Amino acid sequence: MAHLPAEVYLTSTFMHSGNVSPSTPKLQLQLSIPIPSRDPSYYYSDGNTVLLVENTLFKVHRSALTKEKSTFDSMFSLDSDLRSSSSTSSNSSVTVGPEGESDDNPIRLQGDTADEIRSLLWALYALPHELEAALTTKAISLRLFNLARITHKYEFRATEGWALDKLKTIYMRPMHSHIDEVEGPSLVQLTELASLCEQRDLLEAATIRWKRLIASGKDVALAIGMAERLSLRPLLGLAYQSMLLQGREVWDADILLTRTQRIRLLSGHYALGRLNERLPNEPPQLQHNPRCTGGAQVRCNQAWAGLWRSTMDMGKQVLPLQYADVVGKLMLAESILKALVEREIPTQGLLDGMPWCKDNALAATAGKVKEIQESLADYFTDVV
Repeated sequence: MAHLPAEVYLTSTFMHSGNVSPSTPKLQLQLSIPIPSRDPSYYYSDGNTVLLVENTLFKVHRSALTKEKSTFDSMFSLDSDLRSSSSTSSNSSVTVGPEGESDDNPIRLQGDTADEIRSLLWALYALPHELEAALTTKAISLRLFNLARITHKYEFRATEGWALDKLKTIYMRPMHSHIDEVEGPSLVQLTELASLCEQRDLLEAATIRWKRLIASGKDVALAIGMAERLSLRPLLGLAYQSMLLQGREVWDADILLTRTQRIRLLSGHYALGRLNERLPNEPPQLQHNPRCTGGAQVRCNQAWAGLWRSTMDMGKQVLPLQYADVVGKLMLAESILKALVEREIPTQGLLDGMPWCKDNALAATAGKVKEIQESLADYFTDVV
C-alpha cells in the first residue's frame, strides 16, 4: 500500500429534496477519515509483523516480540493455527492477507497507546549501553512507567520487573529532587501502577508523596477519589480529614468532590466530634511493667487515667484545635506526655502513682495515635 498522508477528507454534497431554486444553499457533509501513519523509529522495512496502535503503524520482527515469553506467544500461536486451517479450506472466494502482514491488515492492539508500544520496543530492541544511557535522561521515568504498564498487560515478566526496579530506584531516593515532574508520570498514574503491579515499595513511595501534598492542603479531593478507587484506606482517611478541616465552604465549592463524598464528610465531622468527647475518659490500654503488680498495678491504672485526662486538657490550653481534629489532639497529647516523662516540663505529681510504667504510657499513647490514623476512613461513611 502506498504511504498516504496522515488524514484525508471526503466531501459529499447533498441537495434538498423537493422544489428548490438554484440559489438554495447546498448542504455539505464533511467526513474526516484518519489514515494511519508509520512510526518513524519502529517501522522496519525488513519487519514481518505490522501492529496498529491508536493511529500509528509499527512494523517489527516477530522474533523480537517473542524472545521473552509473553501474551504475544499465544497470540501468534493462535494466528498460526488459523492460517493452517484457512489453507486447507477452499470455500472462500475472497482472498484476505493474513493479519499483521501488511499495513492494510495490521494486528490491532486495543486499549494501548503508541507511547507504551514505543517504550516496549525500545526495551526489546535497544542494546545494553543504550538502555543505560537512556536511564540518565529527564523523561526516563515516563518511559519506564509506560514500559511497566505495557509489559504488565502482555506479561513480559522479566522486562516488567526490570522497569519496576528502575522506577523504585528513582522514586525511593530521598525527596526525589532529581525528578522532573513535568516529564514524568503524574502521582495518580504512579500510584495506580504500583497498585496494579502490587509493588508495595513503590506504593509506599507514592503514598509518602501524597501525605506531603495532603499535609499542605494540595490536591486533597484528587487524593480522596484516587484512594477510594484503589482502596488505600489509611491514605483515604487522612485525605478526608484534611478536607474536613479545611471547612464546609471549601469542600462544598470543590468540583472534584461528589455528592456522596460530601455526605461522608458530614458523617465524619459528626463521628469524630463524638470521639473527641469520649477520648479524655477512655485512656488506651496500658501494658504494665513486670514490677508493677497487685495493689501497685491498681494505683498505676488510676494514675494513668488521671494523667491521660490531664494531658488531653493541657493540649487544649497549649494549642486549641478544631473540634473534629482528633488526630491532631492525640499527637499533641503524645508530645506533652513525652515532655512530662522526660522531665522537660514540671510533672506536678502526675507520674508519682506509676513509677515503673511511664515509658509504657508513652507506648500506649503512640499506639492510640496509630490506631486512629489507620481507622480514620471508617469514620467517613455514607450515613450522617
